[in-house]
Amino acid sequence: MQITPKEFKNRFSELTILDIRTPYEIEELDLGGIQIPLDELLMNIKQIEHLNNQEVIIICYTGLQSKIAQKILEKRGFKNLKNLEGGLEAYLTLSNEV
Repeated sequence: MQITPKEFKNRFSELTILDIRTPYEIEELDLGGIQIPLDELLMNIKQIEHLNNQEVIIICYTGLQSKIAQKILEKRGFKNLKNLEGGLEAYLTLSNEV
C-alpha cells in the first residue's frame, strides 16, 4: 500500500512515520518520527514491534528503499504499512508548488 504525497501532507500531524534514511540524510531534513536506517532495521525491529497493527508510513528520499523496508516488515507480521509514493522527493516537490 502507498500514501500519496498530498495525503501525507494533509495528514502529517496525525501520522506515525518510520524514517529509514541514514542519519546524514535525516540531518539535512528531519521530519521527526521513528528513525531507523534501512540497514539497521532488522537489528532494531523490537523498537517498533508495538506498531505491528497500527498505520505506519515508511519514508525515504525516493520511495525505493521504503518499499524494501515495507516488504521486510510485512514478512515479519506488520499489517498496516504504507510507503510514501515517490518518497520525500515527491513530497518536497508538492510542498514547493504554489
